[in-house]
Amino acid sequence: MGRGAFVGDICRLSLHDFMITYLLKFFAIYFACLFKFIAGPVLGLAAGFSVLETMVVTLAGMMTSVVFVTYLGKWFKRYWQVKITVKKKVFSKKNRRIVTVWRKFGVIGIAALTPVLLTPIGGTIIMTAFNVDHRKIISSMLISGIIWGLIFSLSIEYILSFPLLAQLFR
Repeated sequence: MGRGAFVGDICRLSLHDFMITYLLKFFAIYFACLFKFIAGPVLGLAAGFSVLETMVVTLAGMMTSVVFVTYLGKWFKRYWQVKITVKKKVFSKKNRRIVTVWRKFGVIGIAALTPVLLTPIGGTIIMTAFNVDHRKIISSMLISGIIWGLIFSLSIEYILSFPLLAQLFR
């Protein structure tokens, strides 16, 4: 075996290691985005992803949980009647705020607030509770995720472009 074969094996291993590392980063960020939207832009850019890669992983995580909870929530409401024995306060301060946002802005308001204040799961549960059509939930959350993902990714990238902050975080 000549020396060229050895160099080729090292390059293949290096590419293999690179892909494994990349995929581990991708799926770790994806998993975080299932539960909290802002984790995608923060972790994606900290991991050295481009804005486009950050957007893809953030939206993939968010939309996976939105689709899952949308269909699971509809199924859960239809086939299971959960009776809670503990009497909870129905009109808490938090519930009143949610109803106020719902009455003023509807689906768009909840979808717009989901990446900023809520989690993808929380926003989807709220929309499911208000009997919003699943296609409307998915489309409004996707549009909201694209807009907020772009805003967060570009603003974090801009902040990290300052030399002092770039040295601290990269």
